[in-house]
Amino acid sequence: MTTQNPIFIPGPTNMPEILRRAVDMPTMDHRSAGFEGILQPALAGVKQVLKTTTGEVFIFPSTGSGGWETAISNTLSAGDKVLAANNGMFSQKWIDMCQRHGLDVEVVAVPWGEGIPAARFGEILAADKKHEIKVVLATHNETATGVISDIAAVRAALNASNHPAMLFVDGVSSIGSMDFRMDEWGVDVAITGSQKGFMLPVGLAITAFSPKAMAALDAATLPRWFFDVRDMRDGYKVNGYPYTPPVGMLNGLKLSTEMLLDEGLGNVFARHARIAEGVRKAVSAWGMELCAVSPDLYSNSVSAIKTPAGFDANTIVTHASDKYSVSFGGGLGDVAGKVFRIGHLGSLTDVMALSGIATAEMSMVDLGLDVTLGSGVAAAQAHFCATA
Repeated sequence: MTTQNPIFIPGPTNMPEILRRAVDMPTMDHRSAGFEGILQPALAGVKQVLKTTTGEVFIFPSTGSGGWETAISNTLSAGDKVLAANNGMFSQKWIDMCQRHGLDVEVVAVPWGEGIPAARFGEILAADKKHEIKVVLATHNETATGVISDIAAVRAALNASNHPAMLFVDGVSSIGSMDFRMDEWGVDVAITGSQKGFMLPVGLAITAFSPKAMAALDAATLPRWFFDVRDMRDGYKVNGYPYTPPVGMLNGLKLSTEMLLDEGLGNVFARHARIAEGVRKAVSAWGMELCAVSPDLYSNSVSAIKTPAGFDANTIVTHASDKYSVSFGGGLGDVAGKVFRIGHLGSLTDVMALSGIATAEMSMVDLGLDVTLGSGVAAAQAHFCATA
């Protein structure tokens, strides 16, 4: 039987039927005049979601990981120094990518569950008198731990030290779900993907480059071909791609940005915040805690929930899938087996969230955890009723 249950992983997210249909389109000649009507509105829509007027958007057939590679390969050369914090699986993976590209990465180790230490970054940048650090990497929302970091504070640390390093931000699980201000925060490269806040299938790496990042393109010597922003820019000038574009996905992105902007970005962010708080009320009612160590770090797109010591949290994920055909996210890296994750981003409603909370409760009770059936659901219901 094909399940119709929603999923509660932190991406790919649930897809509205209208977006699924937009992606499922007849073959189009991507060199025809009709493609311009898909490409240009998609690029313009992404700019509005990112809140940038000066950034240039480049969309590649890939994922957010391809967006990371696009950022570094177009702006850096082997041996260049990069500053990054390791505070979760995805920040760790970006660091690994940089190291494999021959970059010199200064890693600030951070306990998983905490955010980027902007003050520590400020100290390191202030001490870098020769300005050897070329780029600061920041993961806006660490999907593995459900932790949001203050990007404005990282930019403030850069500005306070008068350091010329560029700021690259992974917004894969935040953009389209939580407020993101590329221009205001001084982000030089913003990176996301199609499968989270944009509510589409996996398949697009979505990037935006500031004028400062664009100015670094020609001096960079790291190898790039498929991800060469210069070739993509030249293609856009004639409403095309340097290779065959993913026309259906771009058509979906065009409609997705229209939907987000029609709802109003403020309303989109408020909806995510409200549903996330409902999940957090449920977690509290279960007598559990989040991996994020303080409320200012709580993500509005994913909650990583700690289970009792000695209990394998991954069994909740497996059991929910096997018995109830509902998917939750497992723990990754340092928190594997210690947390399970409820994704609450993209296309989601109160009713859908309640079904996920109820399934998590049933699974935990089945597995013998001291959780009362209905406790989390009731706590979330009370929150949703009070804030509707």
